[in-house]
Amino acid sequence: MSKMTGGPRGWLKVVTAALFGFMLLLGPVSPAFAQQSDSGVAGKKFVIGTDTTFAPFEFRKNGELTGIDMDLIRAIAKSEGFEVEIRSLGFNAALQALTSNQVDGVIAGMSITDERKKVYDFSEPYFESGIQMAIAKGNTDIKGYEDLRGKTVVAKTGSEGETYAKSIAEQYGFTVKSLDQSATMYESVKAGSAVAVFDDYPVLAYGVAQNNGLKTVTEKVPGGSYGFAVNKGKNTALLGAFNDGLAKMKANGEYDKLLNTYLADPTAEVPSNFWDLLVKSFPALMKGLGNTLLVTGISFVVAMALGLLAGFMKISSNIVVRGIATTFVNIFRGTPLLLWAFMFYFGLPQLTGVEISIWVAGVLTLSLNSGAYIAEIVRGGIQSVDPGQLEASRSLGLGYGKSMQKVVVPQAFKMMTPSLINQLIIMLKDSSLLLAIGFGELLYQGQQIYAANFRVTETLIIVGLIYFVAIMALTKLANYADRKFNK
Repeated sequence: MSKMTGGPRGWLKVVTAALFGFMLLLGPVSPAFAQQSDSGVAGKKFVIGTDTTFAPFEFRKNGELTGIDMDLIRAIAKSEGFEVEIRSLGFNAALQALTSNQVDGVIAGMSITDERKKVYDFSEPYFESGIQMAIAKGNTDIKGYEDLRGKTVVAKTGSEGETYAKSIAEQYGFTVKSLDQSATMYESVKAGSAVAVFDDYPVLAYGVAQNNGLKTVTEKVPGGSYGFAVNKGKNTALLGAFNDGLAKMKANGEYDKLLNTYLADPTAEVPSNFWDLLVKSFPALMKGLGNTLLVTGISFVVAMALGLLAGFMKISSNIVVRGIATTFVNIFRGTPLLLWAFMFYFGLPQLTGVEISIWVAGVLTLSLNSGAYIAEIVRGGIQSVDPGQLEASRSLGLGYGKSMQKVVVPQAFKMMTPSLINQLIIMLKDSSLLLAIGFGELLYQGQQIYAANFRVTETLIIVGLIYFVAIMALTKLANYADRKFNK
């Protein structure tokens, strides 16, 4: 028994010694191989949420998402052997997506705070920020905080700038209004609805360099540190890989080189005139228009099916059937469309644990909302047909179903058509609300463009013209179909 017990141990020592000697012959293991073997992320793909407009950290150039955060996460992913899929959602939406496990991590110029540490785990800081105040370039009245008494300033929702502005608001007697985007804040100051903006200094510096119409009037105040975030207690391997990759980049100089690309000389190719802006932005806007038309078309088909079903249920003699249809209509007509966009994209995954595509969320939002309105259009159209028409067809021997199919519904549909066309147009315009969940429709693409070049007014004019042309063309097409099939 002693030999049987000792034999395997002896062989184990021999094998271990042989393996050790073989590893010595091979030489030291490369750090990259060791990292990929030990990190637990090698070969995996992670979905990363980010802001839509926060230049120079994330913005679009020639249609591609770029910036400090984007270059950093991609470089770390390449170094550590994993893949990333970037989802440009907006800051608040990105955090909601992280909480609902729609994304694995968020990098969006996000300050590390004690409050956020209760919900998220953060990487080592990758950027030390600071806060500055800027005013309109032609403003000569505001020279410092003491000139803000009785006035309104703007800051970005959830940002370090908002925190700092609110911390001194009472001392200097001004009011803070929070907005969602840097470009929107800058336009607010230029338009005069606010006298100053508090924002992170690199973002302000980049905007001023793009001739955004502002100038800074205060020194930088030390702010928070930016960090990469994951849900608390989750994706620890991803967080560790980020920290390792960041340390490597700082050690080999790639980190400083990356920052200098955007901060040392923060200039970009800004369109010189309106025509130049139109030409450069046209491909991205056409992509957004395509998404808008597609999601509207799919949603309208689904909404028609739901609306016809609910409309007929509302005129049923069965009280239970009528009650179901009435409840459906009341819920979706009585609540905001935007609420359902957030509910379907962020809420359902938290409740069910099932990830929902942004396209599915968009279609559900638009079709259920419009389906409720179409149900009322159908009910009203059917009830507007003279009851004598139904009675006459029944007296000629037709059953109720055939009477409705052959006599009542065709007449009702002719009366419903103008309202249905109107609902289709409303749905196309309502699709712009899906930008709140990061859906790449037309207005979303417009935001991406002016976030990088700060040509807000001109970009919105172009977007408005495209909407106008698309809606006019759709109206003409629908009216033609109405005349052809409802003679």
